[in-house]
Amino acid sequence: MTKEMLVRFDGADTVIAYIEDGQLAEISLPRADNQYLLGNIYLGEVENVLPGMQAAFVDIGLEKNSFLYVDDAVTAAPPGSAAEEGKGERSITELVKPRQQVIVQVFKEPAGTKGARVTLQPSLAGRFVVLLPCGDYIAVSRRIEDEQQREQLKELVRETLPANMGAIVRTVAAEADGAQLAAELKALLKKWRRIQGSALKAQPPSLLYQDFDQLKRAIRDGNPQDLDAIVVEDEQAYARVAETIAEIAPALGDKLRLRESRNLLADYNIEEQLERALKRKVWLKHGGYIIFDQMEALTVIDVNTGKYVGERNLQDTVFKTNMEAMTEIARQLRLRNIGGIIVVDFIDMEDEQDKQKLLAAFEEELKKDRIRAAILGMTQLGLVEMTRKKIGHDLSAIIESECPHCGGKGRVLSERYSRLAQNNS
Repeated sequence: MTKEMLVRFDGADTVIAYIEDGQLAEISLPRADNQYLLGNIYLGEVENVLPGMQAAFVDIGLEKNSFLYVDDAVTAAPPGSAAEEGKGERSITELVKPRQQVIVQVFKEPAGTKGARVTLQPSLAGRFVVLLPCGDYIAVSRRIEDEQQREQLKELVRETLPANMGAIVRTVAAEADGAQLAAELKALLKKWRRIQGSALKAQPPSLLYQDFDQLKRAIRDGNPQDLDAIVVEDEQAYARVAETIAEIAPALGDKLRLRESRNLLADYNIEEQLERALKRKVWLKHGGYIIFDQMEALTVIDVNTGKYVGERNLQDTVFKTNMEAMTEIARQLRLRNIGGIIVVDFIDMEDEQDKQKLLAAFEEELKKDRIRAAILGMTQLGLVEMTRKKIGHDLSAIIESECPHCGGKGRVLSERYSRLAQNNS
């Protein structure tokens, strides 16, 4: 599979698109408000504590107060540990008080009527490691599977990490040496000390640390093994991206390519693929189709055979349609950046082996996703339940506005009813 990252600058705006075998897989677009809050660290003040919700609202200087849930206020613990599982035993009233000053980090941006969601357990991401100043454990990316290498990386980090601090070793660290890991950890520790120093001098609400912009974040989080090329369209863009790569990820330097073009996105047919990603109905190659119905906390996806009549028998037709739909659903989840609870209504299959093959293939396809997604299983009704971590805004929220006539319903009053209403008034 060929994987490319396209970078295009248009004035102050940056567009970053990820292409897999010629198809758009992910895209990072400029926001209308140009407000990127994810990863930012603030000195905030607790406005009120709500024991009934096990949460608190924290003023960090935004239009709406941020939301601090009890599980995001307790000390970080290794996933799956007894301490992590026992989080729910604490009360929010034990952890924060009204008017208390707190250092918080945004890990979910505001969406709709909800303010940003914050944590008292900030993290600082580097290219190889993520520093957990309030953690007390070292974790290694699951994508590094060799047990000996995992232990070696843990030991290298442990040598530099101060007591009572934690870290997460990222996938790309598998290609780094001890000196690189130590240097990055020292830089992250220095950054954290600066943040703490700023907090001592500041008055809430104050921004203490602003995370990287779109380009720097994409370069920092990019894995050389996952990319065949980083493509730009002119010499000015080439120089800017080259400078960022040299600063953050020199290993990506030999991936940079200049493809002189008037519009790089048009060359890759990005606009047409984006229009398709905004539609409720997505057609599949062989005539089947998928329906996406997205709500605030839940997305329902329905699979249909459509025009596809198959070649052998009904069971074969249904299985092939479901398999084709599964691949497209995994891609659309990434492209649309759909998060939260997701329910997929695949076409009913009677053969248990076909069901297991579908779920196994779906899990494998979701491994391409840089955002964590998990399949919870198939219900007795044949519905596949899954979750995908919410990070940032979904595609529709960035490039579409709510219709002033239907208010987001997608339907308006019929002409016949409108005439009846006018006649009765």
